[in-house]
Amino acid sequence: MALTSAKKGGILAQYRRGPADTGSPEVQVALLSERINGLGEHFNTHKRDHASRRGLVKLVNQRRKLLDYLRATKPEKYQELVERLGLRR
Repeated sequence: MALTSAKKGGILAQYRRGPADTGSPEVQVALLSERINGLGEHFNTHKRDHASRRGLVKLVNQRRKLLDYLRATKPEKYQELVERLGLRR
């Protein structure tokens, strides 16, 4: 499920490091999390959509890799991001 420009801009404004930042791991994880949450709602109504489920698994794996990278390089940023997004329980 694609994000609208307005929604994407709002996420960028919340999570970016500087005014021109669009590719930092924090921003990428936030955008992926939003797409993953949108697909979760999609699967409540379309339970047999296995092609989209495959895409969901790819998005989750990509987010996991970015989080692993962030945890290894900047643990304090990782902890802050996880708390802001509510990823770990």
